[in-house]
Amino acid sequence: MNTRHRRNIIDVCALIALVLVTVMAACTSRPPPPPPAPSPMAMPVPLSPPAPSPMAMPAPPPPSPPVPVAMPLTEAILKAANDLFSKVPLPSAELGVAGKRVVVIDPLVDGVTGVQSNVTDFIAARIVELVRTSYPQFELQPFSAASVAQSPLVLIGTFAGVNTQSQVTVPPEAFRIWLTLADLQTGTIVSKGKTHATLEGVDVWPTAYFQESPVWSKDPVVDGYIKTCQGSKVGDAIDPVYAAHLVAESVISAAIQAYNSQRYWEALDLYQSALRTPAGEQLRVYNGLYLAHWKLGHRDDAAQAFGRMIAYGLAQEHLTVKFLFKPGSTALWSDAPSREPHLMWLQQIAQHTTQQNVCLEIIGHTSRTGPEPLNERLSLRRAEYIQERLEADAPPLRNRTLTSGKGSRENLIGTATDDARDALDRRVAFNVIRCGSDASATSPLQAFPSLALQRLP
Repeated sequence: MNTRHRRNIIDVCALIALVLVTVMAACTSRPPPPPPAPSPMAMPVPLSPPAPSPMAMPAPPPPSPPVPVAMPLTEAILKAANDLFSKVPLPSAELGVAGKRVVVIDPLVDGVTGVQSNVTDFIAARIVELVRTSYPQFELQPFSAASVAQSPLVLIGTFAGVNTQSQVTVPPEAFRIWLTLADLQTGTIVSKGKTHATLEGVDVWPTAYFQESPVWSKDPVVDGYIKTCQGSKVGDAIDPVYAAHLVAESVISAAIQAYNSQRYWEALDLYQSALRTPAGEQLRVYNGLYLAHWKLGHRDDAAQAFGRMIAYGLAQEHLTVKFLFKPGSTALWSDAPSREPHLMWLQQIAQHTTQQNVCLEIIGHTSRTGPEPLNERLSLRRAEYIQERLEADAPPLRNRTLTSGKGSRENLIGTATDDARDALDRRVAFNVIRCGSDASATSPLQAFPSLALQRLP
């Protein structure tokens, strides 16, 4: 190899070396590239909670109903009655008497028990005054079969003890007055009025008939009256049971008025007339027949009428009798006016229970006077006393009854006055129950296997 070729090779090698050095220097001096920007899908989510979806937001609570404002009794009656009559459409010229619409009043009752009292009579009297002075478009007529035949407007109303939320309670914090007008032409409710009265000056003494009636039970006709008044709205139909009994209702109402006025022969005649109507088989009629016969000294007829009440109650599978116990005692009043009817009541209950071959649960109740533990014990002892008396009158009833005591937990009145006003709170109730698995069993072991009684379905 000559000198020229050797020099060319050296020059090429030197050039390559220079290029390599330059490249390496550039690589070592350049700053590292920045990290790539994160993808928007991979960016971290903030920790603050997301805004709620409009569909997922809870609905606001409904507004609380306004608390009823109680007012003095007379003021409350006028407000309810004005609300009632001011909403009734004006009558057409062909209706009623001289273009007036006929209105009859079926006497107002307690909204829980169906009992009429001095205050329900007072409310009706104030309504009559108001209609006659302020509502000339209405013609008030007595509640009778003749007026019912004209298909009038029937005014009904209830009076009940309530709390500040208008819920029925004992003892009451106020009284609710509920008035309803039912149109017999259309069979519907046409107007309603409701207010609340304070407790002051309210006389809840039962009228004579209801104070002296010995037996109480849920009456389908009275229940229909109360449902029509309290459980309906304008445009609803009148309760069919109540509507079907309106003619009998008018006769019973007249009989009760006669009894309250001590016209006992007239009351007896009216109760017998009511019983002859197709709808006359009612507890109020049997109570009335018993009371009128007793007042007139017809002891055998009174006993027969009481027996029909017991049969009616046993058929309904529930019966309540207002035995008059001495306060705080298990003994019945032993004075002559009370002793005689009590003996007859017990004999009739024992006789009809034995004849119908049923078993009974006897349930004692007390007023809320005194501590509840003592009331529960007292109510049980009273039920046991009645049990002993029934079994003494009818030995076949042994092992066919059991007892329980409710104390004051199921008070209907709640006044704790221990007089005629709260007599229903001190009642003794009788429930018909199945005797073990065989309602026709007669021996104690058959009737009450392990004393496991079952209520009738």
